[in-house]
Parts: sequence; C-alpha cells; structure tokens
Amino acid sequence: MGDRSCTPNLAETASDSPRGVETSDPGQIGNINWVACKDFTVETGKKQIEEYIRTWGVGPEWRVSLDFLRETELDFHTQYQYRTQWSVPTPRGPIPRATASVYFLVLVSKTKPRTLPVEVYFSAESHHLQLRPGRIRFREKWLRDIVDSKTFLQTSVHF
Repeated sequence: MGDRSCTPNLAETASDSPRGVETSDPGQIGNINWVACKDFTVETGKKQIEEYIRTWGVGPEWRVSLDFLRETELDFHTQYQYRTQWSVPTPRGPIPRATASVYFLVLVSKTKPRTLPVEVYFSAESHHLQLRPGRIRFREKWLRDIVDSKTFLQTSVHF
C-alpha cells in the first residue's frame, strides 16, 4: 500500500523535539514550521507529521504508526495523504482490540509561490471536520473515544 513507519512513543521524545516545535503544554495549541512547497517530499511529510504529533502531548501509553497512503494530482495542487494509527497495548493485552486513526492531508500548491509552506489538514476517524494545525489543540480524548466506541461495539455484537 504505502510506506510505513512505526514510532514506539512520540510523547517520550517530545523533549528531544527540533527547533520550531512548540511545547505540548496542555493550554497551548501545538504547531511546527511546515516545509515550503518547493522542498516537500513524501519522506519530509512523514517526518513533519511525526514532529507535529509530538506537540499533542498524548500520554506515554499510546503507540502510533504512520503510513503514507497516496499522492493525487489535481488542477491546482498535489494532495498527499497519510494515516496514523493509535493504540494502547498493555502487558495483559499486547495486541490492542481497537485502534484509532488520524488522517493527514498535505496540499502542495501549483499556483501559489513555491516558497510558501504546504497546507496541512487532519481529521480523526469518525470526525467530519478537517482541522488545521496551529488552530486547534488536539485532544487525547478524541483517540480514547474512538477506541472505546470500537471496543464497545465489539463486545455488543456477537458473531
């Protein structure tokens, strides 16, 4: 399907975050300095999404994997789609029963100056709103709600 990387725990590496990353202070909206359109590559996109996720301040129990899904050429921009999958494995259940996905869309403009940064949007699985980094604070509760609802559904449906 696409390139896959697995990061054991981005929350633990937040203190090692590169320059330009805002802290994961609970009251602060996290963001990073996104790369210019002219410098964007699929790999740069993955690295920047990982860097941005570090600003979220999710608990150390969460594990995340990042996949590049597809590139789509459109009239005015090129779309790059990524998916992060989140889970909370435990010693008692090392394979989680449910995961939560957060999807990222990176737009590289064909019409704006190439020195401008890429536009980035993200949305949590089952949420319809597309959110912009730096405009809203990501909430760990969104991940928990998705995992809890999937777990509830699995226990309530009998095959």
